[in-house]
Amino acid sequence: MAVIDINADLGEGFGIWELGDDLALLDVITSANVACGFHAGDPLIMRRVCAASVERGVTIGAQVSYRDLAGFGRREMDVAPPELTAEVLYQIAALDGIARAEGGRVSYVKPHGALYNRIARDAVQAAAVAEAVRAYDATLPLLTLPGSAVHEVAQGLTVVAECFADRAYTPSGGLVSRREPGAVVHDADAVVRRAVRMAVEGTVVAVDGTEVPLRARSICVHGDTPGAVALAESVRSALSGAGVALEPFA
Repeated sequence: MAVIDINADLGEGFGIWELGDDLALLDVITSANVACGFHAGDPLIMRRVCAASVERGVTIGAQVSYRDLAGFGRREMDVAPPELTAEVLYQIAALDGIARAEGGRVSYVKPHGALYNRIARDAVQAAAVAEAVRAYDATLPLLTLPGSAVHEVAQGLTVVAECFADRAYTPSGGLVSRREPGAVVHDADAVVRRAVRMAVEGTVVAVDGTEVPLRARSICVHGDTPGAVALAESVRSALSGAGVALEPFA
């Protein structure tokens, strides 16, 4: 039987601005990537999401980012490795402190946006992120793409591969840049079919029509797109219907 985790990005509002329906998604997913304040989120939002995650038994992950509130963490930055390590360490520690105050804990780390994509190909920045995880708690898994540079530099860490049901893939197995048309798949039926195929067959069809192997333990559903909750529910239902066991990886 195939086993898969469903993760989503939560806590991405800021102050009075809300983004996505965190509480509704927490009833669907098995792991929550909680924004740590650098690309989105604030202490109050972090606390609310952690408390709700603990209440529902959803695993909490630290979604770390470049320091880029205005750009939602989607602008690539050249940050010196020691500074990047310190900033990632700061974010993990902040969220873990709040999670523990609510009866939970951070159980894994997932970079966000531009940082996620950068460390997939940049071994130097990947090593800086890995060093932050290692410094805080070397038992925390690091969630990234299959084939990411992280796999090469995260010595001593557990690296978990994930896939994206609603993102277009390149023939090499990378994600199509959000700057390119068609980077996000909006057709709900297509997203559901892709999710089942990824979990059951371990493959995805790239933008050029080629079939790409994609072995992943977790599948990401985005919470900031129109109809996100209904789509996540459809993905979960389809996975269960296909005989896939839904279990967190951490």
